[in-house]
Amino acid sequence: MTVMQRRQRPTRVEPVAVPWDAKWMNALANVLLMGFIGMLMGAALWWGVRHTNFSLQRITVDGDVAHSNEVTLRANVAPRLSGNFFTMDLAHARASFEAVPWVRRAVVRREFPNRLRVTLEEHQPVALWGNEGDVRMVNQQGELFEANAAEADVERMPRLIGPDAQSAEVLGLYRMLTPLFGQLHFELNSLELTARGSWRAHLEGGSVVELGRGQAPQVQERVQRLTQTLTQVASRYGRRVSAMESADLRHDNGYALRLRGVSTLETQSVKR
Repeated sequence: MTVMQRRQRPTRVEPVAVPWDAKWMNALANVLLMGFIGMLMGAALWWGVRHTNFSLQRITVDGDVAHSNEVTLRANVAPRLSGNFFTMDLAHARASFEAVPWVRRAVVRREFPNRLRVTLEEHQPVALWGNEGDVRMVNQQGELFEANAAEADVERMPRLIGPDAQSAEVLGLYRMLTPLFGQLHFELNSLELTARGSWRAHLEGGSVVELGRGQAPQVQERVQRLTQTLTQVASRYGRRVSAMESADLRHDNGYALRLRGVSTLETQSVKR
């Protein structure tokens, strides 16, 4: 006997419409809840901003500190800082540290809950800048800075002179010419870019070389002409290269030379 089971159809449930006043009440409750949470967060933030536990307590310094230390920085920078861990303007703090002598660059970071960590990069002086009495120096990047020259080994530094905006160019040419003069055992003590755009070199022993105008490759070519022929020319008059008193390289394909004790070369053009 076979029993036939009747398949039941699923019962369809009609959605119940939510009254508009209930929707409004739910929305209002959500708004009030969000507002309450926002008030709590704002109160917590306000408490954190005002709490003395987050006031700046210590500055930790690392990096290049040959001329800077925490005591010096605290005395020079701390009075310029305002705010606490949350509110301090790090850009202003960085500028305050970089205003300290010898500091080239500073990276300032917060350390929870009440500290600053400062990583310093100091200027590395390579030359004095300007005429005698100018207290500025040139760093490895060709940038000018002012600091206590007594804290640097200035006796071995060359002096560079020129427009402030061209300090990197003057340093670059000095680095290019130093080994060239070194071939004749001359030490380049000073390099000057005059207001008229002409280059002038002062060598150890008082020799002065007029290098003329132009970019570095042009000046380099003129100096090479001098260094490759000076020994031969000086020997003609029984002199060593160290007898050079002055040279003027502003002549086409030659230069004028003055040797100590020899007057005939004062305006002579020497050709290769």
